[in-house]
Amino acid sequence: MADGSIIRIKELGFQWNTNNPFLFCIHHKDAYPRGNGKLGPGVSLEGRRLGNDFTVKEGWRMYHGREIPGFPQHPHRGFETVTIVLEGMVDHADSLGAAGRYGHGDVQWMTAGAGIQHCEMFPLLNVDRDNPLELFQIWLNLPKKDKFVEPYYKMLWNEDIPQLKFKDNSNKFTRVTLVAGSLGDVKAPPPTPDSWAAKPENEVAIWLIRMEAGARWKLPPASEEVLRSLYFHKGSGIRISGTEVPPYKAIDLHPGRMVPIENGPDESHILFLQGRPIDERVVQYGPFVMNSEAEIQQTFEDYRRTEFGGWPWPRPDQAHDPGRGRFALYTDGKEEIPGA
Repeated sequence: MADGSIIRIKELGFQWNTNNPFLFCIHHKDAYPRGNGKLGPGVSLEGRRLGNDFTVKEGWRMYHGREIPGFPQHPHRGFETVTIVLEGMVDHADSLGAAGRYGHGDVQWMTAGAGIQHCEMFPLLNVDRDNPLELFQIWLNLPKKDKFVEPYYKMLWNEDIPQLKFKDNSNKFTRVTLVAGSLGDVKAPPPTPDSWAAKPENEVAIWLIRMEAGARWKLPPASEEVLRSLYFHKGSGIRISGTEVPPYKAIDLHPGRMVPIENGPDESHILFLQGRPIDERVVQYGPFVMNSEAEIQQTFEDYRRTEFGGWPWPRPDQAHDPGRGRFALYTDGKEEIPGA
């Protein structure tokens, strides 16, 4: 029997609607072919609308890339991006001189704050086999007092992100990856210092939940003030508090209740987002998120004047040497290599 834990169930599209303090989430899943040795696809690009290729053709998209898939140089102000790469690689470069290559479970947390330009390219490194890519990009808002904090870029490497494993009475497992927040006594790595998620009282949680076929697990309750949702994006079906839910649905939940989840006959993958809402007006225009139309107009004027630091890279679709592994180069010149 359903216990009233579910507020509503919604369809998922290309851009997933999220609850405050999140702005939205996009799930990129592309079956890229082998590379051409120049980080692009080793097949013909004929018939694609290069520069704006969002139509799935042969299982993949170029997005705004013309030679390398991805999102060349573009600005942001007033919010944060959290990019979780499940498979494949992403190359980062920004207007402050930072850069990186990350993937296979790594997370990039970027507070745009007062303004930054960056590019996110998907280098097709494998020339002898396919280059599948799967990632989430989550936009998290900032309160008015933090809209103009200094931009900050941080890597959460896969090796440092906690993964918890729970066994039910039938010896079936549920695995929970903590990108943000805490579960029991286990805490995720800290986000950027000015993030809404950096304050424990905001109860921000970003979890990846993977359930074996037939597994059962209970999502613990949170404070009544938060908003929380499950995004069921892979599997054949789950049951939440007694309600059958088909795949590719968003499920908004009552926060103060423990929520029993029972998986169906296939492995299921669920993204969980939770947080205390930011009780302020949101005005978004493309890559800018402010509190008023006047602030949006001022942002355009600031960007025209300063270009948020300019662009120190030779290409708008800057990608890194094909032979490089995962790394992060920060604005202070520090270079970080996971596991080193």
